[in-house]
Amino acid sequence: MLSIQIGSPLDTTTIRDIAYRTWPVTYGDIVPAAQLQYMLELFYSDEALIAQMEEKGHQFILVREGELVLGFASYEHGYLNTNTTRLHKIYLLPESQGKGAGKLLIDSVVKAATENQSDVVSLNVNRFNKAVSFYQKMGFEIVGEEDVELDHGYLMEDYKMEFKL
Repeated sequence: MLSIQIGSPLDTTTIRDIAYRTWPVTYGDIVPAAQLQYMLELFYSDEALIAQMEEKGHQFILVREGELVLGFASYEHGYLNTNTTRLHKIYLLPESQGKGAGKLLIDSVVKAATENQSDVVSLNVNRFNKAVSFYQKMGFEIVGEEDVELDHGYLMEDYKMEFKL
């Protein structure tokens, strides 16, 4: 039985472990290994995760199957001072995909956005990520493209996607 749990700073080790296990599978054929390592360290250190939770207002949720955490998502209401809920992250352990955990995470974010009276849930996803089709199946539409430059000349080549509420 799958369930959703609210995340907290006590969950940073679990969140980081899932990211470190998921990212090489998700992005290994898309971005260079050095960029992958850089981004993991940038986004998933204890300091970065706690800042996201406590300073930036990101709400983390975990999807569990019994005692096992299968994945997580993070979102933020009022993104860029708009009536948008932003889905910042959603990752599932590779071996747990296909169990409905991703759908449960998306449904939970959409429910929170609806309760917050947001107009839309937005996200960015790498244009070469297989998850694009998952998001489309969940009702998201591609509304644009965005290239985000990081340090060291790294580039994130994303689709901007939205789910209208």
